[in-house]
Parts: sequence; C-alpha cells; structure tokens
Amino acid sequence: MSLKTRLMLAILALPLVLIALVVVAITELNDHHHHLQMRERLTQAIDLLAPSLGQALAAGDTVDLDILAGRLLALEDVRALSILDADGERHLELGHLRQAPPHAPNDGPSLIENGRHWQLQAPLPGAPGTQLVLDIDASTLPLSYYRHLAGGGLLLLIVGMLLFMVAHVLSRRLTHPLERAAQKLEWLTAGAHPGPMPVPQEAELGRLAQSLNALGDHLAAAREDLQAQIEQATGELQESMETIEVQNIELDLAHRRALEANRAKSEFLANMSHEIRTPLNGIIGFCRLLHRTEMAPRQREWLDHVQRACDNLLMLVNDVLDFSKIEAGRLELEHTELDMVALVDEVLGLQAPQAQQKGIQLLGLVYDDVPESLSGDPLRIRQVLTNLAGNAVKFTERGEVIVRVMVDQRASGHVVLRVAVSDTGIGMSADAQRRLFQAFRQADASHQREFGGTGLGLAISRQLVEQMGGEISVVSTPDEGSTFAFTLPLACQGEEQRAPELELDGQQVILEESHTPTRSALRHLLTRWKASLIDPQAEPTEGAVLALISLYDTDLGQDGQAALQQRLERLACPALLLVNASPPDLPTLTLPHGGEILSKPLSRHTLVEAVSRTLARARRDQLPRPPSENARASLRLLVVDDTESNRLLLQELIRGPQLEVSLAASGEEALAMAQETHFDVVLMDIRMSGMDGVETTHALRGLGGPWRHVPIIAVTAHVQSEQRQQLLQSGLDGVLEKPLDTAQLSSLLRHHLGVGLALEESGETTQADPSSDAELDSVDLALGTQLAGGREPLARKLLGHLIASLDDSEADIRRAVEASDAEALLDAIHALNGACRYCGVPRLGLLAETLETRLRSRGLEAVMPLLPDLYAAMAALRDWQATHSAHSLSSHAQASSTTKATANADSSDNER
Repeated sequence: MSLKTRLMLAILALPLVLIALVVVAITELNDHHHHLQMRERLTQAIDLLAPSLGQALAAGDTVDLDILAGRLLALEDVRALSILDADGERHLELGHLRQAPPHAPNDGPSLIENGRHWQLQAPLPGAPGTQLVLDIDASTLPLSYYRHLAGGGLLLLIVGMLLFMVAHVLSRRLTHPLERAAQKLEWLTAGAHPGPMPVPQEAELGRLAQSLNALGDHLAAAREDLQAQIEQATGELQESMETIEVQNIELDLAHRRALEANRAKSEFLANMSHEIRTPLNGIIGFCRLLHRTEMAPRQREWLDHVQRACDNLLMLVNDVLDFSKIEAGRLELEHTELDMVALVDEVLGLQAPQAQQKGIQLLGLVYDDVPESLSGDPLRIRQVLTNLAGNAVKFTERGEVIVRVMVDQRASGHVVLRVAVSDTGIGMSADAQRRLFQAFRQADASHQREFGGTGLGLAISRQLVEQMGGEISVVSTPDEGSTFAFTLPLACQGEEQRAPELELDGQQVILEESHTPTRSALRHLLTRWKASLIDPQAEPTEGAVLALISLYDTDLGQDGQAALQQRLERLACPALLLVNASPPDLPTLTLPHGGEILSKPLSRHTLVEAVSRTLARARRDQLPRPPSENARASLRLLVVDDTESNRLLLQELIRGPQLEVSLAASGEEALAMAQETHFDVVLMDIRMSGMDGVETTHALRGLGGPWRHVPIIAVTAHVQSEQRQQLLQSGLDGVLEKPLDTAQLSSLLRHHLGVGLALEESGETTQADPSSDAELDSVDLALGTQLAGGREPLARKLLGHLIASLDDSEADIRRAVEASDAEALLDAIHALNGACRYCGVPRLGLLAETLETRLRSRGLEAVMPLLPDLYAAMAALRDWQATHSAHSLSSHAQASSTTKATANADSSDNER
C-alpha cells in the first residue's frame, strides 16, 4: 500500500468512523426518548379518562360515554377504541380493532408492543370486569428514526468531502517531492544523469533532495572513471581476442584433422576386417573341403593346426570389427525376447572344454526372482558374458568360475539385472584394474605372451554394456581371484518368479556333491521341485527314487571306478552321474538301475530333461511288460530337410536301438507332425522353400508346453560366425555344418539326450591314403562311404539321388541366371551344395562351395566365370552314370571310379 493511500485513509477513515458512531448513538437515543414520550402520553390519558368512563358505563349514560370515548379516539396515535365486559361482549367500539385483545390483568393498564402496532388495555373503575382497549399506530417512531439517520448521513457526506479535500492537499504537498526523488533514483539506476533536484521548504524533504543531488554527482564522476577503465580494458581484450582467435582456428583445424584421421582409422579397420574375413572364410572353407579328402595322418594334423590358426584369426578380426563399429557409432542394438537361464547355460557350454581340461568347476546361478521373459539384445549380452567367462577360465588354473544373475532394481515393466562372473584365478593389482578396460591393454604385459589375447575383449565389453545402459566394474585381489560385474537394464513383460520346471511331490532324492556352490545350487533346485533330499552319509537311502552323484578324479581311477561300481549296485534307484569332462571323455560305467552320465557344467534344461527321462524310465520299468519289449524306451528325433538325400543320410546315420528318426520334407510338414507327436530333438535345415528353418523354429516354440525346451539344432551347408550367432539368437540350440561331423553330431546328441550314435560306439573309422596328384575326382565312392558313416550302400544310394536331381538343379540355376535373380540363384546353389556335402563328388562339391561363398560375398557378377565349370562337372557326373550300370551302382562294391578332371586354375586365382 502506498504512502499516499495510507495518508488518505488516516485523514478520511478515522474522523468519518467517529462521526458515524456519534450519529448512530444520537439517533438511537432520540428514538428511545420518543418511545417513552408516547407511552407516557397514552398512560396519562387513560389515567385521566378511565374513571369517568367507568362511572358513565355504570350509570348507563351513553351520551357521556360517547363523549369521553371520542376524546380518547381524538388522540394523535389512537386508531380504534373498544369497551369490553368480563364475557368479552363489546359495550362500545369506535373504529376497528386490528387484533382481538388478549386477556389482561385487572390491576392496572397494560401496553402490548408488536412493532408498529400497539395495544393498550386498562380496567375501568366503577365497572368491575370491564376493560378499555385502545388500538395505537406507532409508525411515527420509525419515521422519526429514519429522518435522524438521513440527517446524520448527510452530515457524514459533507464532512467526508471536506476531509477529502484536506487529505488531497496534504498528500500532494508530501508525495510530490517523494515522486521526484524516486524518479531521479530510477534515472540514476538506468545510468542517466538528470539535473539537480529542487529543494523543498520542508526540512526533512529538503535534506532528502540534497542527498540525492550529491549521490547523482558522485555517480557521474564514478561513471566517467569506469568508462575510462573500460576503454583501456577493451583495448587490451581486443588484442587478446585476436590472439585467441588465431589459436582457436589452429585448434579447430587440428580437431578436424584428428576426427578425419579417427574416421579414416575406423573405416580402415572395418574395411580391412571385412577384406580379411572374406579370404579367411575361403581358407576355412577349403580347409573343411580338404578334411573331406584323403590325407595322411600327419597331413591331417597339420590341417588341424591351420584350422585352429584360422579360427583364432577370425576371432581377432571379429573383435577388431566390433571395436571399429563401436568407435564409429554404427553398432545397433536389437530388442528381442531372451531367457537369462538359457543364455548363461549356453555361454558356460562354450567354455566347458577348456574348463574341463583344467579341472575347473563351472557354475551358473540365475536367481529365482529374475523374470523368465525379458527383452534385450541377446547377441551382445552373450558376447559380453562369453568374454568375461572366457577370461575367467583362461586366467584360472584351479578352483571355480561362477556366473551369478540377480535382480538389482525392479520397476513396472522394467528390471535392472546384476551379472557377476567370479573366479579363483591369478587376480589383479589395483593399478592393473585401473587400466584394464582400455583398448589393447591387459593387466600385465606378460599375459599376452602367456595367455594370448589382444586386449580388446574387455574394452568392447565395457562399451557394449554402456551402450545397453549399464555399468561394468571389477573387484580383484592378487592370487585370490577376480569378480567382474555389470548391470543390465532390460524390459520385462511379467514380474512373477520363474515357475518350477518339475514337480517331484516329495520324492526322495540322494545328492552327493563335494563342490559347495554346486551342491547348494542343486539343493535349491531340488527343493524348488519339492523333492525330499537324502544325505547318504547320515540317512538310509531306502525309498529314494533318484541319485545325483558328482564324480571326480579319485572316482574315475581304476580303484575308484571299481568302488563306484559296487556302490551303484547297492543303490536301489537310478543314478545321474555328473562328471567334469567332455562327452567323448565320459567314463564307461554300467548303471544297474538305469540313469545317465552327464557332462558338467550342467545346464538347467539338460538336468530337467535327464531327471524327467530317468524317472519316466524307472516308472516304466516298474510296470509289467512282455519279455520282448526293449529295456530302454526309444528317443524320437525329427529331421526337417527339403532335400531327400539329406534326410535319408541323417536317418541312416542316427537311427539305432535307442533312437527313432522321423522325416519331414518342409517346415509345414514338421509343424503338423509336432502337433501330434512329441520329439526329443529336432535337426532343422535352415534354407528351405516355404517356411525356412528359422520360421519353423519360431512356430514350434509357439506351440508351448514341452516345445519351449525341445533342443532344435540347425543343419546348414554354409554358415559364418555372424550367421551362427544369428541362428542361436533366433531360438536354435546349436549349429551343425554340412557335411556332418559324426563325432560332433554324436556329442550333441549325447549332450542333449545322453545317448550317442550307434556307429560311434562301434568305432568304425575310415582312413584313406592320400592322392598322388592335385586332381579332383568327379566321383569318389571311398570318400562318399566315409561321409556316410562307413556305409557304402548308403553312399551309393545318396549318389544316385544326387545324379537324378542334377537336371532340375541345372534348370533352376540357368533360370535364375537368365532372370539375374541372385536370391533364386543362391537358393539353387545352396541346395546343390547341401546335396554334395554327403556324396563322394569332390569336384562338384568344391565348385558348389566356391560358388556359394563367392555369391554371398561378391554378388552375381563374380560367379558368372565359374558357371561353365559347374555345368561341366554336372555333365561329367551324368557321363559317369552312363558308363556304369544301375546294377553296378546298387550291388557291386568298388573302391573308386575315377573320372579325373582338373580343377580350373582360374577359379582359384579369382577366389584368391
């Protein structure tokens, strides 16, 4: 509120309030005085005339009675008069009473006030029981009250106007100098220099004006000094800015050169990685082709060294390519469904051979509160986990490597996981930990010579984790071990805990495991499955339905195996033996009550399937059955391939006493069979007409139930490392490359089913002598027999199928070339390459492999020079068939039929 307003209120409000109070008080007093006067006047009139009225009424003198009543009615405020007897009868009434009189006491006059309507009652002396009633109009009292109020209001208005004039004059004399002072202060604040302010006569305002004038003079002098200093500093700053501008231009040019050099370096790394990987894939492909030819043992050993060197070089190239992609900002993350349990088990499975060779215990612990359905980039998460787990195994000579996955934070539709990889290896110092995540740096310079590696893995892992929104850290103690941990924000569709995979309903299970973390993990799983655990050292084992027993080196020696065999015979239940060894190195033991020998690390899915199968077999064994029934139930395998020869070969290779094979020629047929029959393993061709292998896999997983966990293995003729990762990411559980390595196939079946191939157990191998020249045969039945698992009739049958399909294959290839349809040409060549993988046709197989590799990497134009050689190889096969009778193909066993053809040297040069 301004000072002017306060002054006006002080001058106007207080006097007006006081005058209003006085006016109200006077008006109230006058109204009360008039009220008393009217009451006294009426009372006096009644006192004077009432005795006379009583006498006249008693005497019956109506004339006097009318005269006296008229005198009362003539009073100013009386409107009506009535004389009533004791019974309420009216003796006299002048005017009209507005209200019937109530009963009044006889001891004196009584005045009843009801607003402006008064009624006065009085007894008449001399006439007992008779009373006089007067009707009085008191409206003159409020009219008088309002007249006084109006007069007081007029007085207030006049006084208010006078006071307003006085207040206005005073406020102008006081506020005008203050407004001039405020305006001058505003000018001074804005940097202006107004003239001197006039000095008022009042002493206080005069001192204020003088002080403001002095302040203005002081500010003007200070402003002049400041302006001089600013001009001097501006000159100096201008000189400095010119120098800084020159330096900034030089720095900008240097920064641009650095960015250009970094971009050129990243592009060079990416291009060189691709350029190196293209011929490297060719080298690896030709090494695999050489593996299919006849070689001496020493040559095969050299070729294995070349293969391992190529794999190591390919791994290095992939690391360099990933690092360059991350630096260039071209790495894109995917968001697909993933299961951390399956992902951790897969990573540990990849590290199992090296850990088993060292005797290290591998263990994956995914806590129960980790949601089953998550969304993220499984390929990059697997890459980070593989690097951390691989380093842990590499730098650990004894002890354990444990991967733990737990929930760090949880919100609606979002979860942050904490993944930790701990080991009992060599550890690191604090200084080594600080430089650990830098590119091309390792904890110690000697590690590269001793353990190998490039120092890129952890740098790539750190950048991948940060790109996924997490953080990575390490805690390590020298000679005690290290723990690498990273956080992982992921989207989740549900927050419920993972449902138990089995329901054992209180069945008793024996658990023997000396490795404490593994024992705790198995105990927790079995408890979740509602099993009743038995400690064989402290409790009797009668009534147990299953035994889980881990075996170590002491149990696998000659004496240990004998003692173990006796202990297994004493058990009254099937046993699952857990051995920290690869499937080919698993011991041969007789399980008298059934069971399986499993390789550690043990995935949760494998354990669930093994327990289910073992308990199911045990229940079936307890049922009565005819003597001719097999001791063990057959396991069902489904082979899905659109090439008949491929299906036939896989059926012949796999089929055995414990393995039953079903065939499907398309993805649609496989899906229809899956809806009616449960299969334990599916071997899936990837490139098929209609539904391809990936689409069929998704459809099978979509059936739900046990199909969510059935192992589906990709079988393809041409796969690179990136494609392998994409297949695994698409829901497949493994990849086999054509031609199938029977040992690898048997190892996969043993891993998933606990049963290997029948031919593996018979130990049949074929070792041919090396060729004496560099020519490739059009037909080599010895090689075909080896590829068919040592079964020559099968090799001849597959060769017949291949030759019969050559006309259709050549027609498809020619149509695709005429239409310049690279995709159709790739489908036709891929199908031909897959068919050649299982037949002894080295020349055609080499050309098909070369064409597919070149078509994938260099396009349609690059394969055109090789097509005449391909057609010639097909014609050579037809010529070979024409010179051999169908009877010879089906019944005679010949070592090899040689129609020699020299490989085109130009093709090799072009491929290089």
